Amino acid sequence: MGNRLSKIYTRTGDDGTTGLGDGSRTAKDSRRVEAYGTVDELNSVIGVVIAELNSAEGLEELASLLLDVQHHLFDLGGELCIPESEMIADGHIERLEDELDRLNESLPRLKEFILPGGSPAAAHAHLARTVCRRAERRVIALARHEPVNEPAIRYLNRLSDLLFVVARTAARASGAGEVFWNHERKQG
Repeated sequence: MGNRLSKIYTRTGDDGTTGLGDGSRTAKDSRRVEAYGTVDELNSVIGVVIAELNSAEGLEELASLLLDVQHHLFDLGGELCIPESEMIADGHIERLEDELDRLNESLPRLKEFILPGGSPAAAHAHLARTVCRRAERRVIALARHEPVNEPAIRYLNRLSDLLFVVARTAARASGAGEVFWNHERKQG
């Protein structure tokens, strides 16, 4: 692949603009930059989840699954950085759905709301889920004004569901269990 970055700083963004993948420039606070920037943030948070999963016994398979997701998110960021490009497809969504069904099969049915927590890996997966929902909102906001590949939105929607199930799986595997919202607790 060669050297992609010979210098880390270019000074071209000092005026508040950034370069897109098609060579055009846009404001650093544009909807497009906000969308792919939030996808990048999500990818970073998932990296923390992977580190937590790799340090926990028996959760390496989840870490491997999320490493694949990181690659897809990098593709999605590229897709959003290059207007009118398409890298996320229905097959990516189907893979998430297959993994969701497989993981959810071994979990007990939910009867209460779950609070983020249970173990470090579970708490970080919940954090990733909330960042994923924000990324989805940012991509939807972009799609209201500019063309966006429709599977990208569905991918983020399904990914947030997967991260919820990853959090549940990690909490149970840790032995700490899930933290349920107590709606009958004493108020005040």
